[in-house]
Formats: sequence, C-alpha cells, structure tokens
Amino acid sequence: MTTAFFWIFAATITGGGLLSITRRNGVSAVLWAAVAFVGIAGLFVLMQAYFLAVVEVLVYAGAIMVLFLFVIMLLNLRKSDLAVMRGARLHAGGAVLGAAFLGGLVWTCRRAGLFDVPLEVGVSGETANLAGPLFKDYLLPFEIASFLLLAAMVGAVLITKRRLR
Repeated sequence: MTTAFFWIFAATITGGGLLSITRRNGVSAVLWAAVAFVGIAGLFVLMQAYFLAVVEVLVYAGAIMVLFLFVIMLLNLRKSDLAVMRGARLHAGGAVLGAAFLGGLVWTCRRAGLFDVPLEVGVSGETANLAGPLFKDYLLPFEIASFLLLAAMVGAVLITKRRLR
C-alpha cells in the first residue's frame, strides 16, 4: 500500500514540476508548483515526518505560492495573458480532488493517532530535532535565504512601479 502511495506522490511531483516549468501563463505555473509541493508533503507523510509535511504545505504551498501570486498580480498582466477556466467538468474535478485531499488528510491524521492523543504542552520530538540545528548550526543560511526572498519581493515591486509610470 505504501509503495502505491509513493508512486502516486512521485507522479504528482514529477507532473506538477514539469507542468510548472512548461506553462507560459505565470498563474498556471505557480498553481502547478503548488501541486508539486503538496506531493512532496505526501512523501513526508509516508516517511512519518508529519511536522515537515505540515510545514511543507503551510510554508511552500501556502505562503510562498501566495507570495508568487501577489508578485504576478503586481506585474499587471494583460487580459490576454490570463487563463479563463470555466465549465462543469472543472467544478466536478475540483470537487473530486478536494474530497480526495480531505479523505487523505483524515486518513493521515487517524494513522498518526492525532485524534486519539491529547496535545501536550512543550517542545519535544520532531520539532526540537528540527529547530535545534536550524537555529544553532544553520542560522546564517536561514537568514540569508530570508533576506534573498525579501530582496526578490522588493525588486518585483520596484519593477512594477517603473512600468506603471
């Protein structure tokens, strides 16, 4: 069963990555990249790294993808560049994918025992193992990466302001 899920997530990551880099429309590329990130989170779940799976979805598929979408929106795209998505098949496909995602999320939470275990206060386990090296050994690369993301966002805003003038 785990092997089947591995191949499903691997195909999702590969397909999402390929579709992300081959799309001409920036919004479509960002959405396909988000699909690839969700597949990566699925692989983390298979490795029983639940914290990393949640961080992957929240940080990459959530925050960074929203940041990319805002940058694309700030670049003031023409109407001809925007993809128009309509139709009953699109809504049905979205409902099926949403139900599958929700079912997988519930299955994962049950498998991890999140519904059975009372939450404890304190830092232990996987979070401490990740946060310790991140903020002790790798603090400088972590700060450099955050500075580069900030510089990219400021650069995108400045490019947009020049175009508007």
